[in-house]
Amino acid sequence: MTTYTLDYLAEYLGGAVQGDPALEISGVMPFEEAGPEHITCAVNAKYFKRLAETRAGAVIVAANAPDADRNLLRVQNPYACFARAIALYNPPPKPAPGVHPGAHVGENFSSGDNFSAAPGVVIGSGVAVGSNVILMPNVVLGDGVKIGDDVTLYPNVTILNNCQVGDRTIIHAGTVIGADGYGFAPDGVRYEKIPQIGNVRIGDDVEIGANNTIDRATFGTTYIGNGVKTDNLVHVGHNVQVGDNALLVAQAGISGSSKLGRHVVIAGQAGISDHITIGDDTVIGPQAGIAKDLEGGQFISGSPGIPHRLWLRVQRIIPQLPELAKEIRNLAKRIKNLEDKIS
Repeated sequence: MTTYTLDYLAEYLGGAVQGDPALEISGVMPFEEAGPEHITCAVNAKYFKRLAETRAGAVIVAANAPDADRNLLRVQNPYACFARAIALYNPPPKPAPGVHPGAHVGENFSSGDNFSAAPGVVIGSGVAVGSNVILMPNVVLGDGVKIGDDVTLYPNVTILNNCQVGDRTIIHAGTVIGADGYGFAPDGVRYEKIPQIGNVRIGDDVEIGANNTIDRATFGTTYIGNGVKTDNLVHVGHNVQVGDNALLVAQAGISGSSKLGRHVVIAGQAGISDHITIGDDTVIGPQAGIAKDLEGGQFISGSPGIPHRLWLRVQRIIPQLPELAKEIRNLAKRIKNLEDKIS
Protein backbone atom coordinates (compact mmCIF):
# COMPACT_ATOMS: atom_id res chain seq x y z
CA MET A 1 0.00 0.00 0.00
CA THR A 2 1.41 3.39 -1.04
CA THR A 3 1.30 6.13 1.56
CA TYR A 4 2.18 9.80 1.27
CA THR A 5 2.54 12.42 3.98
CA LEU A 6 0.21 15.37 3.99
CA ASP A 7 3.25 17.57 3.39
CA TYR A 8 4.11 15.60 0.23
CA LEU A 9 0.51 15.89 -0.99
CA ALA A 10 0.60 19.64 -0.43
CA GLU A 11 3.72 19.92 -2.57
CA TYR A 12 2.29 17.61 -5.25
CA LEU A 13 -1.03 19.46 -5.42
CA GLY A 14 0.37 22.95 -4.98
CA GLY A 15 -1.35 23.61 -1.65
CA ALA A 16 -0.63 24.40 1.98
CA VAL A 17 -1.08 22.24 5.09
CA GLN A 18 -3.05 23.32 8.13
CA GLY A 19 -2.43 20.68 10.80
CA ASP A 20 0.02 17.78 10.95
CA PRO A 21 2.30 17.77 7.86
CA ALA A 22 3.72 14.35 8.82
CA LEU A 23 0.31 12.65 8.80
CA GLU A 24 0.46 9.60 6.53
CA ILE A 25 -2.37 9.20 4.04
CA SER A 26 -2.92 5.84 2.36
CA GLY A 27 -5.77 6.65 0.01
CA VAL A 28 -8.57 8.90 -1.22
CA MET A 29 -12.22 8.29 -0.38
CA PRO A 30 -15.58 10.07 -0.68
CA PHE A 31 -16.59 12.48 2.08
CA GLU A 32 -19.02 10.07 3.77
CA GLU A 33 -16.82 6.96 3.49
CA ALA A 34 -13.34 8.23 4.35
CA GLY A 35 -11.53 6.95 7.45
CA PRO A 36 -8.60 8.32 9.49
CA GLU A 37 -6.09 7.00 6.93
CA HIS A 38 -7.78 8.77 4.01
CA ILE A 39 -7.95 12.22 2.51
CA THR A 40 -11.26 13.52 1.14
CA CYS A 41 -12.55 16.77 -0.30
CA ALA A 42 -14.98 19.50 0.75
CA VAL A 43 -15.71 20.62 -2.80
CA ASN A 44 -17.88 23.56 -1.76
CA ALA A 45 -19.21 25.49 1.23
CA LYS A 46 -22.01 22.96 1.74
CA TYR A 47 -19.49 20.19 2.43
CA PHE A 48 -17.27 22.46 4.51
CA LYS A 49 -20.16 23.02 6.91
CA ARG A 50 -20.31 19.24 7.35
CA LEU A 51 -16.63 18.76 8.28
CA ALA A 52 -17.61 17.29 11.65
CA GLU A 53 -19.39 14.43 9.85
CA THR A 54 -16.37 13.02 8.02
CA ARG A 55 -13.87 10.66 9.67
CA ALA A 56 -11.17 11.52 7.12
CA GLY A 57 -7.67 12.13 8.40
CA ALA A 58 -7.40 15.22 6.18
CA VAL A 59 -9.68 17.25 3.96
CA ILE A 60 -8.89 19.17 0.77
CA VAL A 61 -10.52 22.60 0.99
CA ALA A 62 -10.45 25.93 -0.81
CA ALA A 63 -7.51 28.19 -0.02
CA ASN A 64 -9.83 30.81 1.47
CA ALA A 65 -11.93 28.38 3.54
CA PRO A 66 -12.40 29.30 7.24
CA ASP A 67 -10.16 27.77 9.88
CA ALA A 68 -11.23 24.45 11.36
CA ASP A 69 -9.93 22.08 14.00
CA ARG A 70 -8.98 19.49 11.35
CA ASN A 71 -6.04 18.59 9.15
CA LEU A 72 -6.70 20.65 6.06
CA LEU A 73 -4.99 20.85 2.70
CA ARG A 74 -5.75 24.29 1.26
CA VAL A 75 -5.67 24.56 -2.55
CA GLN A 76 -6.94 26.93 -5.21
CA ASN A 77 -9.19 24.37 -6.91
CA PRO A 78 -10.36 21.63 -4.52
CA TYR A 79 -12.23 19.56 -7.09
CA ALA A 80 -9.36 19.46 -9.59
CA CYS A 81 -6.87 18.65 -6.84
CA PHE A 82 -9.13 15.89 -5.55
CA ALA A 83 -9.06 14.38 -9.04
CA ARG A 84 -5.25 14.57 -9.12
CA ALA A 85 -5.05 12.94 -5.68
CA ILE A 86 -7.27 10.06 -6.82
CA ALA A 87 -5.01 9.56 -9.83
CA LEU A 88 -1.89 9.63 -7.64
CA TYR A 89 -3.14 6.79 -5.42
CA ASN A 90 -4.73 4.80 -8.23
CA PRO A 91 -2.42 4.70 -11.24
CA PRO A 92 -3.81 2.58 -14.10
CA PRO A 93 -2.30 -0.89 -14.48
CA LYS A 94 0.35 -1.14 -17.17
CA PRO A 95 0.98 -4.36 -19.07
CA ALA A 96 4.50 -5.58 -19.63
CA PRO A 97 6.14 -4.15 -22.76
CA GLY A 98 6.24 -6.31 -25.84
CA VAL A 99 4.19 -7.60 -28.74
CA HIS A 100 2.04 -10.65 -27.98
CA PRO A 101 2.47 -13.57 -30.39
CA GLY A 102 -1.23 -13.26 -31.19
CA ALA A 103 -0.78 -9.75 -32.58
CA HIS A 104 -0.09 -8.96 -36.25
CA VAL A 105 2.41 -6.25 -37.15
CA GLY A 106 2.76 -4.96 -40.70
CA GLU A 107 5.83 -3.84 -42.61
CA ASN A 108 7.93 -0.80 -41.68
CA PHE A 109 6.48 -0.54 -38.19
CA SER A 110 8.34 1.56 -35.63
CA SER A 111 7.76 2.14 -31.93
CA GLY A 112 9.33 3.93 -29.00
CA ASP A 113 10.23 2.45 -25.64
CA ASN A 114 7.80 0.40 -23.54
CA PHE A 115 5.42 -0.42 -26.37
CA SER A 116 2.76 -3.03 -25.55
CA ALA A 117 0.45 -4.85 -27.98
CA ALA A 118 -2.08 -7.38 -26.63
CA PRO A 119 -3.55 -10.46 -28.34
CA GLY A 120 -5.63 -9.71 -31.42
CA VAL A 121 -3.98 -6.36 -32.19
CA VAL A 122 -3.61 -5.69 -35.92
CA ILE A 123 -1.10 -3.08 -37.08
CA GLY A 124 -0.90 -2.09 -40.73
CA SER A 125 2.08 -1.07 -42.80
CA GLY A 126 4.05 2.10 -42.17
CA VAL A 127 2.63 2.63 -38.68
CA ALA A 128 4.67 4.62 -36.16
CA VAL A 129 3.93 4.81 -32.43
CA GLY A 130 5.76 6.63 -29.65
CA SER A 131 6.96 5.55 -26.23
CA ASN A 132 4.72 4.12 -23.50
CA VAL A 133 1.94 3.21 -25.92
CA ILE A 134 -0.53 0.51 -24.83
CA LEU A 135 -2.72 -1.31 -27.36
CA MET A 136 -5.29 -3.50 -25.65
CA PRO A 137 -6.90 -6.58 -27.25
CA ASN A 138 -8.27 -6.29 -30.79
CA VAL A 139 -7.08 -2.74 -31.45
CA VAL A 140 -6.68 -2.10 -35.19
CA LEU A 141 -4.28 0.49 -36.62
CA GLY A 142 -4.59 1.03 -40.36
CA ASP A 143 -1.74 1.74 -42.74
CA GLY A 144 0.19 4.93 -42.09
CA VAL A 145 -1.29 5.63 -38.65
CA LYS A 146 0.82 7.82 -36.35
CA ILE A 147 0.50 7.61 -32.55
CA GLY A 148 2.29 9.87 -30.06
CA ASP A 149 3.78 9.11 -26.64
CA ASP A 150 1.90 7.89 -23.54
CA VAL A 151 -1.21 6.80 -25.43
CA THR A 152 -3.64 4.08 -24.31
CA LEU A 153 -6.10 2.49 -26.73
CA TYR A 154 -8.70 0.29 -25.05
CA PRO A 155 -10.11 -2.94 -26.55
CA ASN A 156 -11.64 -2.85 -30.03
CA VAL A 157 -10.53 0.66 -30.88
CA THR A 158 -10.07 1.10 -34.62
CA ILE A 159 -7.92 3.86 -36.09
CA LEU A 160 -8.02 3.73 -39.86
CA ASN A 161 -5.48 4.64 -42.52
CA ASN A 162 -3.32 7.75 -42.13
CA CYS A 163 -5.02 9.10 -39.02
CA GLN A 164 -2.96 10.68 -36.25
CA VAL A 165 -3.21 10.67 -32.45
CA GLY A 166 -1.24 13.06 -30.23
CA ASP A 167 0.56 12.56 -26.93
CA ARG A 168 -1.07 11.53 -23.63
CA THR A 169 -4.34 10.58 -25.27
CA ILE A 170 -6.79 7.91 -24.11
CA ILE A 171 -9.34 6.30 -26.44
CA HIS A 172 -11.93 4.02 -24.86
CA ALA A 173 -13.35 0.74 -26.09
CA GLY A 174 -15.16 0.42 -29.39
CA THR A 175 -14.35 3.85 -30.81
CA VAL A 176 -13.73 4.18 -34.55
CA ILE A 177 -11.45 6.94 -35.80
CA GLY A 178 -11.34 7.63 -39.52
CA ALA A 179 -14.37 5.86 -40.98
CA ASP A 180 -15.65 7.45 -44.18
CA GLY A 181 -17.57 10.67 -43.75
CA TYR A 182 -21.24 10.73 -44.76
CA GLY A 183 -20.93 12.12 -48.27
CA PHE A 184 -23.15 11.21 -51.23
CA ALA A 185 -23.92 13.19 -54.38
CA PRO A 186 -27.46 12.84 -55.82
CA ASP A 187 -27.60 12.30 -59.59
CA GLY A 188 -31.38 12.45 -59.82
CA VAL A 189 -31.88 8.72 -59.46
CA ARG A 190 -29.36 7.45 -56.95
CA TYR A 191 -26.63 8.70 -54.63
CA GLU A 192 -23.03 8.61 -55.79
CA LYS A 193 -20.51 8.02 -53.00
CA ILE A 194 -18.05 10.89 -52.54
CA PRO A 195 -14.64 9.39 -51.77
CA GLN A 196 -13.38 10.47 -48.36
CA ILE A 197 -9.64 10.92 -48.90
CA GLY A 198 -8.71 13.07 -45.90
CA ASN A 199 -7.84 11.93 -42.38
CA VAL A 200 -8.46 12.57 -38.68
CA ARG A 201 -5.97 14.27 -36.40
CA ILE A 202 -6.41 14.12 -32.62
CA GLY A 203 -4.40 16.50 -30.45
CA ASP A 204 -2.57 16.05 -27.16
CA ASP A 205 -4.18 15.29 -23.77
CA VAL A 206 -7.44 14.17 -25.37
CA GLU A 207 -9.80 11.56 -23.91
CA ILE A 208 -12.31 9.92 -26.24
CA GLY A 209 -15.18 7.95 -24.67
CA ALA A 210 -16.42 4.51 -25.63
CA ASN A 211 -18.14 3.91 -28.97
CA ASN A 212 -17.40 7.30 -30.48
CA THR A 213 -17.25 7.71 -34.24
CA ILE A 214 -15.02 10.43 -35.64
CA ASP A 215 -15.16 10.48 -39.44
CA ARG A 216 -12.29 11.25 -41.77
CA ALA A 217 -12.42 14.40 -43.87
CA THR A 218 -13.50 14.44 -47.48
CA PHE A 219 -10.37 16.48 -48.17
CA GLY A 220 -7.96 17.73 -45.52
CA THR A 221 -8.43 16.87 -41.86
CA THR A 222 -11.11 16.33 -39.24
CA TYR A 223 -9.46 17.85 -36.17
CA ILE A 224 -9.97 17.23 -32.45
CA GLY A 225 -8.05 19.89 -30.50
CA ASN A 226 -5.79 19.57 -27.50
CA GLY A 227 -7.46 18.73 -24.20
CA VAL A 228 -10.84 17.79 -25.69
CA LYS A 229 -12.89 15.30 -23.65
CA THR A 230 -15.76 13.34 -25.16
CA ASP A 231 -18.32 11.17 -23.41
CA ASN A 232 -19.57 7.83 -24.76
CA LEU A 233 -21.58 7.61 -27.98
CA VAL A 234 -20.46 10.91 -29.53
CA HIS A 235 -20.43 11.39 -33.31
CA VAL A 236 -18.17 13.87 -35.09
CA GLY A 237 -18.74 14.26 -38.83
CA HIS A 238 -16.24 14.76 -41.62
CA ASN A 239 -14.13 17.95 -41.69
CA VAL A 240 -15.35 19.08 -38.27
CA GLN A 241 -12.90 21.22 -36.30
CA VAL A 242 -13.21 20.96 -32.49
CA GLY A 243 -11.31 23.63 -30.55
CA ASP A 244 -9.05 23.04 -27.58
CA ASN A 245 -10.55 21.90 -24.28
CA ALA A 246 -14.06 21.42 -25.62
CA LEU A 247 -16.43 18.97 -23.90
CA LEU A 248 -18.76 16.74 -25.93
CA VAL A 249 -21.32 14.88 -23.80
CA ALA A 250 -23.05 11.56 -24.54
CA GLN A 251 -25.02 11.22 -27.78
CA ALA A 252 -24.01 14.65 -29.05
CA GLY A 253 -23.77 14.82 -32.83
CA ILE A 254 -21.79 17.32 -34.87
CA SER A 255 -22.48 17.41 -38.58
CA GLY A 256 -19.87 17.83 -41.28
CA SER A 257 -17.66 20.90 -41.66
CA SER A 258 -18.83 22.58 -38.45
CA LYS A 259 -16.30 24.48 -36.34
CA LEU A 260 -16.37 24.56 -32.54
CA GLY A 261 -14.27 27.12 -30.67
CA ARG A 262 -12.22 26.68 -27.54
CA HIS A 263 -13.93 25.61 -24.29
CA VAL A 264 -17.23 24.88 -26.03
CA VAL A 265 -19.57 22.50 -24.17
CA ILE A 266 -22.06 20.38 -26.13
CA ALA A 267 -24.45 18.71 -23.68
CA GLY A 268 -26.10 15.31 -24.07
CA GLN A 269 -28.15 14.57 -27.21
CA ALA A 270 -27.53 18.05 -28.64
CA GLY A 271 -27.22 18.23 -32.41
CA ILE A 272 -25.16 20.67 -34.50
CA SER A 273 -26.11 21.14 -38.15
CA ASP A 274 -23.52 21.13 -40.91
CA HIS A 275 -21.26 24.10 -41.72
CA ILE A 276 -22.03 25.80 -38.38
CA THR A 277 -19.50 27.93 -36.50
CA ILE A 278 -19.77 28.10 -32.69
CA GLY A 279 -17.67 30.70 -30.86
CA ASP A 280 -15.41 30.14 -27.87
CA ASP A 281 -16.85 29.48 -24.40
CA THR A 282 -20.35 28.68 -25.67
CA VAL A 283 -22.54 26.12 -23.86
CA ILE A 284 -25.15 24.14 -25.82
CA GLY A 285 -27.78 22.65 -23.52
CA PRO A 286 -29.10 19.06 -23.63
CA GLN A 287 -31.17 18.05 -26.67
CA ALA A 288 -30.64 21.48 -28.24
CA GLY A 289 -30.65 21.78 -32.03
CA ILE A 290 -28.27 24.33 -33.53
CA ALA A 291 -28.95 25.41 -37.11
CA LYS A 292 -27.14 28.76 -37.32
CA ASP A 293 -23.80 30.24 -36.33
CA LEU A 294 -23.34 31.33 -32.72
CA GLU A 295 -21.08 34.00 -31.30
CA GLY A 296 -18.95 33.04 -28.33
CA GLY A 297 -19.88 33.19 -24.66
CA GLN A 298 -23.54 32.18 -25.02
CA PHE A 299 -25.69 29.59 -23.25
CA ILE A 300 -28.12 28.11 -25.78
CA SER A 301 -31.02 25.72 -25.15
CA GLY A 302 -33.95 24.24 -27.05
CA SER A 303 -34.58 23.23 -30.64
CA PRO A 304 -34.17 25.41 -32.56
CA GLY A 305 -31.59 26.81 -30.16
CA ILE A 306 -32.34 30.10 -28.40
CA PRO A 307 -30.66 31.89 -25.49
CA HIS A 308 -31.09 29.87 -22.31
CA ARG A 309 -32.87 32.59 -20.29
CA LEU A 310 -35.43 33.05 -23.07
CA TRP A 311 -35.82 29.27 -23.27
CA LEU A 312 -36.59 29.15 -19.52
CA ARG A 313 -39.33 31.75 -19.98
CA VAL A 314 -40.77 29.76 -22.89
CA GLN A 315 -40.78 26.57 -20.81
CA ARG A 316 -42.76 28.31 -18.05
CA ILE A 317 -45.39 29.39 -20.56
CA ILE A 318 -45.84 26.07 -22.39
CA PRO A 319 -47.87 24.32 -19.61
CA GLN A 320 -50.21 27.33 -19.54
CA LEU A 321 -50.96 27.25 -23.28
CA PRO A 322 -54.25 25.25 -23.07
CA GLU A 323 -55.75 27.73 -20.56
CA LEU A 324 -54.38 30.69 -22.50
CA ALA A 325 -55.93 29.34 -25.70
CA LYS A 326 -59.26 28.96 -23.89
CA GLU A 327 -59.06 32.55 -22.62
CA ILE A 328 -58.23 33.82 -26.12
CA ARG A 329 -61.24 32.01 -27.59
CA ASN A 330 -63.49 33.50 -24.89
CA LEU A 331 -62.08 36.98 -25.54
CA ALA A 332 -62.64 36.54 -29.28
CA LYS A 333 -66.29 35.63 -28.64
CA ARG A 334 -66.80 38.65 -26.37
CA ILE A 335 -65.20 40.99 -28.93
CA LYS A 336 -67.43 39.58 -31.68
CA ASN A 337 -70.54 40.06 -29.49
CA LEU A 338 -69.54 43.68 -28.83
CA GLU A 339 -68.96 44.26 -32.55
CA ASP A 340 -72.39 42.76 -33.35
CA LYS A 341 -74.07 45.09 -30.82
CA ILE A 342 -72.26 48.15 -32.18
CA SER A 343 -73.14 47.32 -35.75
